[in-house]
Amino acid sequence: MTSTTASHAADLVAALLFILSLAGLSQHRTSRAGVGYGIAGMALALVATIVLAAQSITAGAVALIIIAMALGGAMGLWRARQVEMTQMPELIAVLHSFVGLAAVLVGWDSYLEVESHGSAQTRIAADLLGIHHAEVFIGIFIGAVTFTGSIVAFLKLSARIASRPLTLPGKNALNLGALAAFAALTIWFTVSPALALMVAVTVLALALGWHLVASIGGGDMPVVVSMLNSYSGWAAAAAGFLLDNNLLIVTGALVGSSGAYLSYIMCKAMNRSFISVIAGGFGIEAPSRGDEEQGEHREIRAREAAELLAQASSVVITPGYGMAVAQAQHPVAELTRRLRERGVEVRFGVHPVAGRLPGHMNVLLAEAKVPYDIVLEMDEINDDFAETSVVLVIGANDTVNPAATDDPSSPIAGMPVLRVWEAEHVVVFKRSMASGYAGVQNPLFFRENSSMLFGDAKQSVDAILQALVDAGPHASGPAAQQTAAAG
Repeated sequence: MTSTTASHAADLVAALLFILSLAGLSQHRTSRAGVGYGIAGMALALVATIVLAAQSITAGAVALIIIAMALGGAMGLWRARQVEMTQMPELIAVLHSFVGLAAVLVGWDSYLEVESHGSAQTRIAADLLGIHHAEVFIGIFIGAVTFTGSIVAFLKLSARIASRPLTLPGKNALNLGALAAFAALTIWFTVSPALALMVAVTVLALALGWHLVASIGGGDMPVVVSMLNSYSGWAAAAAGFLLDNNLLIVTGALVGSSGAYLSYIMCKAMNRSFISVIAGGFGIEAPSRGDEEQGEHREIRAREAAELLAQASSVVITPGYGMAVAQAQHPVAELTRRLRERGVEVRFGVHPVAGRLPGHMNVLLAEAKVPYDIVLEMDEINDDFAETSVVLVIGANDTVNPAATDDPSSPIAGMPVLRVWEAEHVVVFKRSMASGYAGVQNPLFFRENSSMLFGDAKQSVDAILQALVDAGPHASGPAAQQTAAAG
């Protein structure tokens, strides 16, 4: 078997492993195996690439590749150990920017290689040069949009810039004009390539990427993260065409298509148009900050909340980004265990865009070893709130806002939300009465069946746990009494 044939075989196996990885990551129970498949596929792809490259480049060049991989791997391992779960959204945004930048560099290198050595030496037939030029241009455009868009997403998610959307005059016309200019430049470059056109499309794409994401408000950031994931995949696929690397094309297509589908699902969950988000907030008006109060709120203490929970027959916990910030998932898991021991039915209601990253809450709960079967999606639990004794809203805000259904003028009107206000009692864990990430005040805080438990979520849950311990180990809730009577 020749080295080329072996490399193609390795690429095929790696591609299959990546597909198995995506399949495994689609379910909680198989997610660990999915990660393993992905690691194995990437390791195989790297080894095959180095072995094939060693046949045509010098030993010194191979050594440089290995050194670069070692440095990158060490930096990635160090960062993975240092990053907090609350920082995962911005970390992923930064990683997307790396993919975009790599695609831009590959495009520039491919163009300069052809220009300096000619088509014969680069194995590109004269009649295919136009296609190659179009590939270069499109790859650079996608990569540059991904690069600056991801940087802006990182800055917004890490609160380094304001989360509100940028509303330049005629912003939609600017986006459409940039796309029209890109189409015209592509045709021009295909017919008559020039370095000035390369510079022009790079600058244009960098500006468009910045404007696209800057025009999207903070409430839509989960969609943006998944959208940029899709962009990075298509950028990788474009780089694969330029490098004649089939595995990179397949991998980029997998990431691009899965990211696009996830973006579509996120948009439906937030009642946002997929095209609108892709176009940089087309037709979405900037929400008002809305910090003003809309009535009188009621406060509750941890001991009183513990009494409510001890007497409850059913409890639903709806987590949000505040739980991640407070790192309260482990106390919440312990509270769940103790309540279930008392005979209380406990379940979790997770909104599709809870947190600032798709699946953020699911990962946190899995990390705390909360049983998978009691973690339900919004559509699975929304109809059960009316029969629920107590709902604990831990760090969630926009995803439980009744204004989405009651106020047609609200910026989040029509967005599907968890109908927690239908429960008998609602306890909201928050640090203050401030509005959520989307900048919209929440009328839930002022409803008669809602109580505010102010403070750090982790400390509040710990205080409730202590109050339950002080009350004694015996089950006392209605569910437990019914069980005892049946026995």
